[in-house]
Amino acid sequence: MNIGGFQKNSLIDFPGTIACIIFTQGCNFVCPYCHNPDLVASPQKGACDLYDENMILEFLEKRKNLLEGVVITGGEPTLQKDLAVFCRKVKSMGYKLKLDTNGTRPRVLEKLFKERLVDFISMDIKTGLDNYSLVVPGEFNFKKIFQSARLLMEKAPAYEFRTTCTRPFVSKKIMKDIGEMIAGAKRYILQKCSRNVKVLDPEFLKADNNFFSDKEMLELKRTIDKYVGESVVR
Repeated sequence: MNIGGFQKNSLIDFPGTIACIIFTQGCNFVCPYCHNPDLVASPQKGACDLYDENMILEFLEKRKNLLEGVVITGGEPTLQKDLAVFCRKVKSMGYKLKLDTNGTRPRVLEKLFKERLVDFISMDIKTGLDNYSLVVPGEFNFKKIFQSARLLMEKAPAYEFRTTCTRPFVSKKIMKDIGEMIAGAKRYILQKCSRNVKVLDPEFLKADNNFFSDKEMLELKRTIDKYVGESVVR
């Protein structure tokens, strides 16, 4: 895989699991608030050096008794042609595996579920289906987001949906639309967007109206609560 970042341990990214984090290079979205801007570009245009995959596999082999899981995030991992191959290698070592995805490639997710290569999956829902043109350059079939969401609810061993809450991507109306799309989902995370990090579009941070207050975040939570089993603001 094209690996643009690597974190040796984390206690918060994989619920209940001590894990390392692998960041894949390349994404098909251009979210202005993206907290990993160096990972958005394709490897050919990448802003950072790639990690050696074999080096990471050797690290995992040595840490079997210390680590419990591996998180693959990005960028967008499902763009990697050899994602399933890499997942097989990780699972063969006995690790649990968590995948973060934007849900744009449901066929890849279906393959991973079929081969039982993923133990937990987090899917980012950026906005309502009618508004995805705000984050996707060029043409895109937004039904794939819906397809991926249903796949998680039907086939994932464990999952959560999450949304980074900023304007104009999120509103009470949009939160209602998201709720209707994932009605019956077990867990939903509302993430307050940080202004103290490097993002893809620095100008986005300068507009106060792009960001929700704590009170407004709770109002969004009350909207989604009607549709999901559990929601969390963080």
